[in-house]
Amino acid sequence: MSVPVSRFAPTPSGRMHLGNVFCALVAYLFAKSRGGRFLLRVEDLDLARCRAMADETPRLLDDLAYFGFDFDGPVLYQSERGDVYQKYYDLLRKKGLIYPCYCSRAALHAATAPHASDNAPLYDRRCYFRMQRGDPPPVGKRPAMRCRVPDEVVTFFDMLQGKYQENLEKACSDFVVRRADGVFAYQLAVVADDALSGVTHVVRGLDLLSSTPRQIYLYRLFGWEPPAFCHIPLLTDATGRRLSKREGDGCMEAVRRKYPDPAPVLGALAAAAGILEKPEPVTLADLVPLFDVEKLPRTPTVCLPEI
Repeated sequence: MSVPVSRFAPTPSGRMHLGNVFCALVAYLFAKSRGGRFLLRVEDLDLARCRAMADETPRLLDDLAYFGFDFDGPVLYQSERGDVYQKYYDLLRKKGLIYPCYCSRAALHAATAPHASDNAPLYDRRCYFRMQRGDPPPVGKRPAMRCRVPDEVVTFFDMLQGKYQENLEKACSDFVVRRADGVFAYQLAVVADDALSGVTHVVRGLDLLSSTPRQIYLYRLFGWEPPAFCHIPLLTDATGRRLSKREGDGCMEAVRRKYPDPAPVLGALAAAAGILEKPEPVTLADLVPLFDVEKLPRTPTVCLPEI
């Protein structure tokens, strides 16, 4: 196997929690255990939202340094890559795959969120059919832009989850690639960034599994070979509830206050990932030779051991 390149791509929308670190840890060990490269990308697409939390990016970088993560190459900021996304958006437009959608902004507002659209109703293409009929657009309303998808099944084999397939038209329908406020959407940005950064293995949470067929579709449209995917379980507390920024679970502020030395925290995360049989203080360097993707649990969630 060629030298792998993996990445960690957090959104600075709040202080990181241990679920985020769990994903970073597995992605890091996946690359480093094979002599590969590990990249960092800050997904600050929504500048208005991220500016409101301007302190979060420095804190994010500091929290990663606390654990000892090192990255190969400069940090990539999506907020600085609008010209790149425009180029590939224009390619879709030239292929005749882009059309304006004037449907409720509330339904489209979360288009930059990786999995928000999975919880939305299947889009019925009403704006596409309106355009085909030649109906005039609503007055004074800016459209989001959607990408047409075919009635086609996309199949791929995830390193942990096995075979996964989805009919694009029936399961997700036409998806947003640029919001009404001009912000490029997650699906377009993540594909361009991963491909242009040379990412060979995408290691991320299981909640993003269902967005992968859309991304593979875009990879193929742009003439790129999709990377390999490894969707890992989500970290939960002792009650089985998924850790989240919104709830402040495992917030790094509290973690660092309690544990000036990250070794016990890394040990607990490594045990949750199946790398260690039980929690014990370790460093990242200790874990690199112990990592084996076959040790990773294939369950939807894993519980964080008591630290």
